[in-house]
Amino acid sequence: MINANLYSQKNVKGNYTSLIQEEVGDLNNDKRNDRIMVEMDIEDETQPSRLQIFLSQPNKKLQLVVSSTKLIEGQYPIRKNGKYSGNNVPDFFIEEGVLRMLTDIDNRKSSYEFRLNKNNFELIKISRVIWDGKETTSHTEIDLIKGTKGEYDIDFGPNKKNIKNTKLKPIKTLPKIQDLSFSDLEKY
Repeated sequence: MINANLYSQKNVKGNYTSLIQEEVGDLNNDKRNDRIMVEMDIEDETQPSRLQIFLSQPNKKLQLVVSSTKLIEGQYPIRKNGKYSGNNVPDFFIEEGVLRMLTDIDNRKSSYEFRLNKNNFELIKISRVIWDGKETTSHTEIDLIKGTKGEYDIDFGPNKKNIKNTKLKPIKTLPKIQDLSFSDLEKY
């Protein structure tokens, strides 16, 4: 049984009937399975998606703690005048108590890492890779806890080049998954 106590984005409307992904694993370190669901509203012309995160409770039931329709861009977004975005719905994984979201937006592959803190999933790390179509792959590693950003290129050899390490502005509060939109993630 699933309880629905929603902590963010209340009254999320839509007809999210098409299950795109379901992931099960332990996010709150209680040795019980939690659940992540990504559903799509295929009746809406933009085909938006909704992410829901359910955490196991001491009574062994699942409780909805996050529901977001902002994090994943619709398949036919308004910004593209109703044309297909060309981007896949992100994949979500639970690994060692951490929630990871993998995206491939405009041929740039990104990994976002979220940690659970007081029933909120905070963005803590971002990794990106993009290939120039020729011989160079550019990598970016952002650690929001340490406030660091590392960028470097790799060509067909094992050597890194154009290494650039920068210190980010201190972040007082880590971004929460329920507050982020897909365009927010692209700003980092």
